[in-house]
Amino acid sequence: MQTTFTAQQLADPLTARSNEILRTCVHCGFCTATCPTYKVLGDELDSPRGRIYLIKDMLENSRVPDAKTVQHIDRCLSCLSCMTTCPSGVHYMHLVDHAREYIEANYRRPLPDRLLRWMLAKILPYPGRFRLALRGAKLGRPFRRLLPDPRLRAMLDMAPRDIPPPSLNDRPQVFAAQGARRKRVALLVGCAQRALNTDINDATIRLLRRHGCEVVVPKGLGCCGALTHHMGRTDESHAMAAANIRAVMAEVKGGGLDAVVINTSGCGTTVKDYGHMFAGDPLEADATRVAALAKDITEVMADLGLKDTTHAAPLRVGYHAACSLQHGQQIKATPKELLADAGFTVLEPKDSHICCGSAGTYNLMQPAISAELKSRKVSTLEAIRPQVISAGNIGCMMQIGSGTGVPVVHTAELLDWATGGPRPRALSEALA
Repeated sequence: MQTTFTAQQLADPLTARSNEILRTCVHCGFCTATCPTYKVLGDELDSPRGRIYLIKDMLENSRVPDAKTVQHIDRCLSCLSCMTTCPSGVHYMHLVDHAREYIEANYRRPLPDRLLRWMLAKILPYPGRFRLALRGAKLGRPFRRLLPDPRLRAMLDMAPRDIPPPSLNDRPQVFAAQGARRKRVALLVGCAQRALNTDINDATIRLLRRHGCEVVVPKGLGCCGALTHHMGRTDESHAMAAANIRAVMAEVKGGGLDAVVINTSGCGTTVKDYGHMFAGDPLEADATRVAALAKDITEVMADLGLKDTTHAAPLRVGYHAACSLQHGQQIKATPKELLADAGFTVLEPKDSHICCGSAGTYNLMQPAISAELKSRKVSTLEAIRPQVISAGNIGCMMQIGSGTGVPVVHTAELLDWATGGPRPRALSEALA
């Protein structure tokens, strides 16, 4: 694609990076075949190729974004399926992230939108605030029909039936390895996940310790910055990311680390991109180091190898491939291979490359499109008749779980069970 940025515009590193990406695109349109919003809406401007044209026009002309452009960019899930499909290697993630930052800085949204986005940014990344909000949502659910905005109704619907108390395991501490120590790893305990489902971190810690890992929860860890980063709120996202970088590097320079283990794939995609996010910043070297250490829990377990996988029932597991895992991190076969090694029969649904519609805050800000994608995903999963659904991302788990009666658990919970841990709570409740 030909671009016409001026030398002055290209002096900005973000614009220079976007220029590189735009010039890689050859207009082939392969991306439209795997774009969830294009499949649902059928509008070229709701495809990656259409959005690329909109972003190019907006950035080249340094213009104030118009409502039409903002609408189509907002409708993007950032599922990154287009990056897997693209034969030219267009790095759409960096391009759309730049567009969102540009829109946030140059477009004045209607007041209800500004208030909603402010509320999400000030609540979701903070487990204590989020837990209180979830309790409030449960109380407000009987009155959901009185709310005029479907996005507010979606927020009420998000609250789980049971809100777990805080887990003591999420506090800064060190868990000793069982047996000979093979690795020393830090666990990114997350933010929203700590309010929605504490079983995931608990299972992850047990699984790692059982396989010879000393597990550190570093002091100062918090939200990775993904939620606000994908809303274009760069100052907030970078402040959160910087705090995590400093927390991890304190452990690297202290007892040392072999990996930063992440069990929420949406976070993993962002942490692995810290080097790009902090390019030209004094923290760039440390950010790049942390990004290199970041590993999904399944990557670490594949390296360690599962042992004594005789404890779980040989259930039929419907594997949901989270977009941030299969597209953002290009981790596709590893989780399925681990589940099979653990004694489960692994089933994969039709159109497994298509997003479930969760996508961070997307199901709250674009509830209609999200609901359609959830319906399609649940339908394909239930068609393979699984006894349990496994996923590697809390957002996907909540999204799919709200649309099916099949229990949905984290991959780490099943691996923990298979190697000697307790049966996952969601599975136990379903079988009770």
